[in-house]
Amino acid sequence: MTTELTELEGTVRLAAPDEATALADISAILRTVLEEYGLDDAEITLETSFHDDLELESIDLVTLSAQLREFYGERVNFAAFIADRGLEEIIALTVGDLVGYVVGSLAVAEVG
Repeated sequence: MTTELTELEGTVRLAAPDEATALADISAILRTVLEEYGLDDAEITLETSFHDDLELESIDLVTLSAQLREFYGERVNFAAFIADRGLEEIIALTVGDLVGYVVGSLAVAEVG
């Protein structure tokens, strides 16, 4: 399911998404962050790196964190996800890493 962020605003996903749905949702969120740089047409895959491919800076990650919280609610805490990572690990983060975290967090929240 591919959705635009404008359709997603104000929506909190209730069921845990599968990987493809989470990738589509996160891609839509990322496109709004990238739009400011004119990169909203960038290819986003599970292997896409936040730093090397999308050239996101720390302020962009703060924006991404806020967008993820708005979309998924409190069940997805991006700040906690990166808090235990070192600088090199944060630089190496991929969209796939985030997708895995989102799917796992929402599956735990659904069970709990």
